[in-house]
Amino acid sequence: MPRFSLDLRILEHRIPPPAIGAVVAALMWWLSGLPPALPLSDGARLAIALLLAATGLTFDLLGLIAFRRSRTTVNPLQPQKASALVTGGVYRVTRNPMYVGMAFLLAAWAAYLASPWSFLGPVLFVAYITRYQIAAEERVLHERFPQFAAYAARVRRWL
Repeated sequence: MPRFSLDLRILEHRIPPPAIGAVVAALMWWLSGLPPALPLSDGARLAIALLLAATGLTFDLLGLIAFRRSRTTVNPLQPQKASALVTGGVYRVTRNPMYVGMAFLLAAWAAYLASPWSFLGPVLFVAYITRYQIAAEERVLHERFPQFAAYAARVRRWL
């Protein structure tokens, strides 16, 4: 009898991370309809959401600026086209500031929705992106840039 094997590596570098974020955000919205709701005033949830969103946008913007300054690709689906290993600026704090930024944006959305179930979204996003995007990117970076191992040893993947 033939054995069925599902190779999930097919998901590596296949779906753009913003699309993953959008799907997760939609799932969060759907989950927010389930009880209970967090007891936050509109003002409190908006303030928390804005703070988290500003933090996320800052990480995203600083990551993009660092890539542009290094004149390397920002396309996460083709890490083999990277022409430089970016280690300065925000990349001294995290190896993945753009994914950190997206996670903060999802956390902002969860805070705005004020549903404990919505906070599963950022967790799901981080797990998926770590497995199917970051791990695959890092394999390529190890091959292309000998200095990546030292960089990875001193800078965290997330925060």
